[in-house]
Formats: sequence, structure tokens, C-alpha cells
Amino acid sequence: MPSACRALIAALLSLVMLSACVAPHPAPPGEPAPHATPALPALPDAGLSPSMFYKFMVAEIALQRGMPQVAAQAMLELARETQDARVAQRATEIAWNARLQKEALEAASLWLKADPQSAQARQVVAALLANQERLAEARVPLEQWLAADVPNVGRNFMQLGQRLAQHKDKKAVLELMRTLARPYAKVAEVRLALAQAAFNANDVNAALAESRAALDLRADFELAALFHVQALQRRSNAEALKFLEDYVNRHPKAHEARLNYARLLAGEKRPAQAREQFELLIQASPKNPDIAMAVGLMALQSNDLDAAEKYLKVALAAGHKAPDAIWLMLGQVHEERKNFDEALKWYAGVTSGERYISAQTRYAGVLAKQGKHDAAREHLRSVEPRNAAQRNQLAQAQANLLRETKAYSEAYDLLGKTLEGAPDAVDLLYDQAMIAEKLDRLDVLERNLRRVIEIQPDHAHAYNALGYTLADRNLRLPEARKLIEKAIELAPDDGYIIDSLGWVLFRMGRVREAIVQLRRAFDLRPEGEVGAHLGEALWVDGQRDEAAKVWNQVLKETPVNDVLISTLKRLAPHLLPAGK
Repeated sequence: MPSACRALIAALLSLVMLSACVAPHPAPPGEPAPHATPALPALPDAGLSPSMFYKFMVAEIALQRGMPQVAAQAMLELARETQDARVAQRATEIAWNARLQKEALEAASLWLKADPQSAQARQVVAALLANQERLAEARVPLEQWLAADVPNVGRNFMQLGQRLAQHKDKKAVLELMRTLARPYAKVAEVRLALAQAAFNANDVNAALAESRAALDLRADFELAALFHVQALQRRSNAEALKFLEDYVNRHPKAHEARLNYARLLAGEKRPAQAREQFELLIQASPKNPDIAMAVGLMALQSNDLDAAEKYLKVALAAGHKAPDAIWLMLGQVHEERKNFDEALKWYAGVTSGERYISAQTRYAGVLAKQGKHDAAREHLRSVEPRNAAQRNQLAQAQANLLRETKAYSEAYDLLGKTLEGAPDAVDLLYDQAMIAEKLDRLDVLERNLRRVIEIQPDHAHAYNALGYTLADRNLRLPEARKLIEKAIELAPDDGYIIDSLGWVLFRMGRVREAIVQLRRAFDLRPEGEVGAHLGEALWVDGQRDEAAKVWNQVLKETPVNDVLISTLKRLAPHLLPAGK
């Protein structure tokens, strides 16, 4: 190649390749590498033809003008002609950013062919093969990538596991990970990554064996301990508690493990023992605002309001970096206590930041609980949203206030107007569907919920809401059951969804099966509507004393529930409180 031409193409490539460099340590497959100046390989001995120069300029100009598909195609053609590693790398980047998987894989393959020693090229080829569900082909480049950076193999293996966790075929991922892990069986992070892959493939026993192996290799590997607990919980909370008790006794400085231990104790209704763990955490780090905040949050989630207030105030006094989050939670503490004036003071303290809208909507909610519905709505109208997401949040909050006062038409119209500017906002679609049910607009309910499912296929409550509505109205019961079963598959421990399954079985005349599911739901959610359903199934089954017992229990805790009151009016009006 003439020297002038070589100098020209080298200069052009240098300008555009600064963002496409080999990192000192390979990035995870599929993630861009950090910027650095590469040692450029020698250019292939080919002339710079007018056609090549034209394609190069087309690609770069198209990219600048927001036409990535044109840019990717032009740069890929140039990579084919030149067989130059830098051109192929640039073509890979453009195609990857444009989400052109096929073109990106071809470009990355050309890159690896031109520069076989490039660890980055190997990992990108592997990632693209994995993304296209070609796991078998990804094995060799992944093996080469891991072998090229043995000192960091634990970190790289963990990152690889996270990347492959998105793959649909979890069992195939597990087999690939096992193959890749064989040379590194003595690395604790590798065994933990295998445990996570096994867990994703629903092989809990293998997950426990691998996480135990990771702990055998490194006893103080707290991340492995926390994962081991997660896997144990699939079998029983008792096993998880026993493991954590032993672990924190042997590793008293394992604060995350102790925090999880306290959380499990609180969940198992052992508040005294949970509080003992709280105290140990605070004693170990009395001036650590993050620990105080974590303990306060956990206490709030466990409804231990006194402990929540105490530790949240400790975090506030210690200068926690997110005081607005603490003000919001302290407002919740006082709202739960029905100390509404004090709650309003804390919520009012949040005047900016990402929690501002949440605080204002809760402020309005407290006003509504005080019976000041007009003031609540006026407060929300006075809040200035700073972006589309905040505008949607405010519309939802206003609609909820209207729904509470049974102003369903107004709430429906408000959400409809907001949806005009955000037609695919899942939360707005869902909320309008729920209000449409109150207005007997089943066409809108079904349209909105099916759109939610289309946008977000793992939205368990959309499947559940549509299935439950059909079941409650005795419509298309086989379809209703399928929808609810899909919701159960997505959220197997959700009490409301289990209630829906029981209710559709009841509607289908399978009363005994319904009672089994409704009892499960009631154990999880001993609330008005769930209790109404369980009571009705028991009543129809002839267990009337048991039904009355369930109804009386929920009447004490949720006396204002439309479904419960309606059920009692039909079946047992003598149980209704006076005035109902």
C-alpha cells in the first residue's frame, strides 16, 4: 500500500477507534470495555480504494445522523473487504449498539479472525452466541476468555453467570457453566456462580451443594452464605434460620448475614430474638448510619414500629446520606400508629429528590384518612411534576383518592386523559382497568389488561385481575382458570392470587378443592375479601359454624369491606353488625 494511503487510513481509523479499545481486564461478555488507547496492529497490505473510503465515510456520517442500521451495514462491508481488526471492532460496536445481533456476530467473528489474541473479541463473540441461544458454539470462546485472565477467573465467572441468567434455557446454561468450571473447581466464586445457575434451573439440591462447596473453600465468604440461605428457604425457613444462627456465631462480623437472620426471625414472629440481633448490629457499629437505616427499615417491614422509629432516628442523627428516605419512613411509622398530624410533619419535610412525589402522595393519603378529601385532592393538584413519570404518579394518586370516595367515573376519565400522553404506561393501564370493573366496562378492563400483559408478560397481577374478574362474574371459567394459573406460576406465594384460584374453583363447582386453596390464601392474607370467599365455600360445603368463625374474625379486623358485607347479606345477615 502506498505510504500516503496507509497514513490516511491509519489517521481516520485512529479518530473513530478511541472508543473501541482493549481494556486492561476483559469486561463481562456483552458489556463495553473501558476506554484506553490500544496498540494498533499492523494494517493488512491492501490499497485504500475509493469504494472503501466511501463506505467508511458513509458509516461515520450515518452514525452521526442517527442512522445506525445504515452505519452498521457500511462498516460491516468495509470489515469484510479489509479484514482489519480495528474496522471489524468498530463494525461490532455499531451493530451491537443498534441491536443488530446477526450483524454484530459476523463483525465480531471477523474481528476475532483478524486478531486471534484479543480477549475482548473472544468474549464479545461468546456473548453474542449466548444471546442468540447458541450456547454450544459459545463454549470455546468462553473457555479461551476465562483462560486468558486466570487471576480474575472468579470475578469473570460471576459476571458470566449473571449474564447467562437471562437465557431462557436454564438447564442448558447450567450444563455450560459446569463445563466451563471444571478447571477452576477450587475457586470459591466459581462454585457460587454454579450454585446460582443450579438455583435458576430449579435444582435446589445442586445449588445447596455448590454453595456449601464455596463455603468450604472460603468459610467467611458471606455472599455464598447469603445465597445458601436463599436456597435453604426453598425447603424450609427453619433450616435457613439454623444455618444463619450458626454462621453469625462463627462469623460475628458478618453484618449482612446477621441482618438477614434478624429479618427471618421477625418474619417467623420471633420479635424478641429479632430485636436482640438488631441490638448486636447497632452495638457493632454504633455510628454507622447505613446499618441503623437497614435495621430501621427491616423493623418497619416487620411492623415493629417502636424499633423502626428508634433506629431510623439513630440513622438520621448519624448523618445518613438519604435523610429524605428516613423522613418518608418516619412518616409511615406515625401513619401506621394513626398519629396523623405527626405523619404529616415528616412527609412535609421531603421537599425535593426522587422521594418527593411519594411523600406528597402519602401526605394526601393521610389527609384523606382524616376525612379531608377535598384538601387531599387540592394538595395533589398543587404539586408540580418535573417529568412524565411524576405526572403519571400524581394522576394515579388522584385517581386512588377518587376511587376511595366512589367517584369512579371521574377517576376513570382522569386516568384516560393521562393515558393519552402515555398510552403504554403499565401502571395507568392497570389502574384504569380496575376502575373500569367498577363501572361495568369489562371491554375496557380486558383491553387494558391484555395490553399490560403484552407489554410486560411477567405482570402476574394483570393475569390475576382478568382471571378473577371473569370468575367472579361466572364468565369463561376455563379461560379464567388458565389466566389465574399463569399468575400463580409467576407469583406462587401471593395470597391474593391463591384466593383467585380458590374462587375460580368454587365457581366451577369444585368446592372441596376451592376450600384447600382458600385456606392457604387466608393463612397468608386474613383479610375481608379472602375471608368472605373462604366463608362462602365453607358455608356451601355445610361447614356453617366454621364459616361463621371465619366471617366473625375478618369482621373484627376489616368491618368495612364491600365483598364481605355483600356475602353476609346473602348468606348470614344475622352476623352483620348493627347498621349494616
